[in-house]
Amino acid sequence: MVQSLIDLSSREFIQDPYPALNEMRESDRIIFDEPSHLWMVTRHEDVRACLRDRRLGRVYDHVTTTEEIGATPHDPRWESFWKVERHSLLELEPPDHTRLRRLISKAFTVRAVEALRRPATEIAASILAELDDREEIDLLADFAQPYSVRIITELLGVPFEDHKDLLDWSHRMVKMYELNTSDEQAQSAADAAASFDSYVRGLIHFHRDKPRGGLVGELVHTEVDGERLTDEEIVSTTIVLLNAGHEATVNTMGNGITAFMNHRDEWHRVVDGWVAPAIAIEEMVRWDAPLQLFERWVLEDGIEVAGTKLGFGDKIGMLFGSANRDPRAFDDPDAFLSERHAAHHIGFGGGTHHCLGAPLARLELDVGLAALVHAAPNMEPIAQPVRQNAFTIHGYESVPIALNR
Repeated sequence: MVQSLIDLSSREFIQDPYPALNEMRESDRIIFDEPSHLWMVTRHEDVRACLRDRRLGRVYDHVTTTEEIGATPHDPRWESFWKVERHSLLELEPPDHTRLRRLISKAFTVRAVEALRRPATEIAASILAELDDREEIDLLADFAQPYSVRIITELLGVPFEDHKDLLDWSHRMVKMYELNTSDEQAQSAADAAASFDSYVRGLIHFHRDKPRGGLVGELVHTEVDGERLTDEEIVSTTIVLLNAGHEATVNTMGNGITAFMNHRDEWHRVVDGWVAPAIAIEEMVRWDAPLQLFERWVLEDGIEVAGTKLGFGDKIGMLFGSANRDPRAFDDPDAFLSERHAAHHIGFGGGTHHCLGAPLARLELDVGLAALVHAAPNMEPIAQPVRQNAFTIHGYESVPIALNR
């Protein structure tokens, strides 16, 4: 058994994980990380296979108990967080996952999402127009966050004027997905989840009394197999769509624009029209993935994962960033090449939990990148941005940019 000698929670690793991830991937297909008790799957083909293997589950409670699988029970101190997560699409397996996903998926079809292209274009242009008198901006706080959140709130039928609270709750909640969450961060996430829960319940009552447009209203009034969704299911679904609907997009925008600023020739290829934004965004997702780690439980004994037999109750961690830099899947993978046509990356997962919002994320990134190219083709970085102190959700604290218009 090969064991990891890399500290996945170290600041040095988080700032630039790829040299270490490359080393891990080339040493073995699967490596055991003692601190996290995860079997880390490192290569593209193996990660893709794991994502599609129904013997591996995001959760286990549909087939066994916490005691039988040997898992650590959820800490009751953070019950308000676990309460919200209980009915999340990310924490369900079929048939419950299938039931919820079928209801929601119609809002994320390619046709339904394409209808948002004009509104998204207008939103991006409006935000950038409001920045006309600014010489310097934070790409994340001033553009990517309000742009992405405005689109997802319109889709869901949530008031945009509440976006600062939504962002605050989301940023605090996602800390629970990290490998080294502190008690302080966990308490903050639980408090944020409780506030988010209360807020969405208010939306539910509003839509129940006075039906309005948006997906939340549809969730309140639609029946599934003759039954309505419970308030708890609507709360969890709304929260995961709000959180997932902007976190990955914002981080991809920050990671990708930073990559472009450090690869000026590639930026000019997009600015000059040689590479379409719709092509370039796939390389943005691949080269510096916004989601680095996705976990699965082993739900049967003796399953072979990446050439190694694992037991019931083992847990794997699929390293998306490592898989997306695998030379077996991508030529010259450490190079940032805007015209790579890298759509077979694993940035949006796969299998049962393939990202429901992938069409929307692609549209947002395509429109957002095109808007930046049009409004600020000569923009430059003011300083090298600093990473958030997190590995799983991979992004920057801020991305300071000089617009040079």
